Amino acid sequence: MGSLADFQNEIYLNGLGDVLPELPTDLTALEHLARQRLTPEAFGYVAGSAGTESTARANREAFERRRIVPRMLRDVAVRDLSVELFGQTLPSPVLLGPIGVLTIVHPEGELAVARAAAAQGVPMVLSTAASHSMEQVADANGDGPRWFQLYWSKDRDVVASFLARAKASGYTALVVTLDTHTLGWRPRDLDKAYLPFLRGIGVANYFTDPAFQKAVGGSIDDSNRDAAILRWATTFGDPSLSWDDLAFLRDYWDGPILLKGIQHPDDAWRAVDAGMDGVVVSNHGGRQVDGAIGSLDALPGVVGAVGDRTTVLFDSGIRTGPDVIKALALGAQAVLLARPYAYGLALAGEAGVRHVIRCLLAELEIAMALTGTTRLSELTPDLLASG
Repeated sequence: MGSLADFQNEIYLNGLGDVLPELPTDLTALEHLARQRLTPEAFGYVAGSAGTESTARANREAFERRRIVPRMLRDVAVRDLSVELFGQTLPSPVLLGPIGVLTIVHPEGELAVARAAAAQGVPMVLSTAASHSMEQVADANGDGPRWFQLYWSKDRDVVASFLARAKASGYTALVVTLDTHTLGWRPRDLDKAYLPFLRGIGVANYFTDPAFQKAVGGSIDDSNRDAAILRWATTFGDPSLSWDDLAFLRDYWDGPILLKGIQHPDDAWRAVDAGMDGVVVSNHGGRQVDGAIGSLDALPGVVGAVGDRTTVLFDSGIRTGPDVIKALALGAQAVLLARPYAYGLALAGEAGVRHVIRCLLAELEIAMALTGTTRLSELTPDLLASG
């Protein structure tokens, strides 16, 4: 396998034949282009965050405050970005984080993402709120690595059924999102009165689920579609969940379980004590609580509390290769990339997602070499300075 950084040379060589990249290689430029392409409702749903969106800004400000201090003459001719997670060796420390309702940005939605992820060897974390069923996405993903993200429904039969289906479809790890038992206050969506689920988008896993169908009296069609959507709305999240409920998951899932949404060290401790296999430091990209701590600011405390006891992943705010370096230097073992690949999907479908992945990984490898590091274990806090 060639270097991930070879993508840079590929671009330059294509330029000799007057072939330019279809999309910008600065992934932060994709949001502006996606705004022009998508409907206001679809763009607002993907790009928007809670309240004044101060948490989303805090995510990026946390990255900006930390600056990389490059080191020289360290023989960086050969680089290795591989990482082992739960017994599986991955080519890079990047996963595609869960984003639901992706058909609002492109008709192929999660299917295109699954194909792109498999082609690049990057794990896809499929959202419960996908526009296509987990079985369809698994077929599109083929032999690619894939995890399943769970929104914990009030209907325990549906939860158990989801986990059985995910296991049967080759999803190897379970990511349980804790911070969305109730939707956050999102003005961009509220001002448009736009919630895709109420239009039958993002409920494919529910509508194809035997336990959910049983609850609404049979297979879902036009005759009971409204009742099915109402059932979804009244059972989607369960705000009564407590730490004691985690035992339920172990009854139905025998693989790794990670809790997503952890920001406080004490919660990380409780996750480990409850027998969970990992945590994802995340504030849901700023979509749930306005005025919350930036995810990168929360990372050191969590790593300090449980980093030697469990797997710590990072989510919320990753946009560039150097962002990945900063998160790993602060103790994360891998990161979840989200909005940029959704924008790539919106702009160019599967090819757009592949472009985003290749750009991020090429920039990551090049930035590592230029900082004087050749493997992930060399990314330590002393590589960073406060700006």
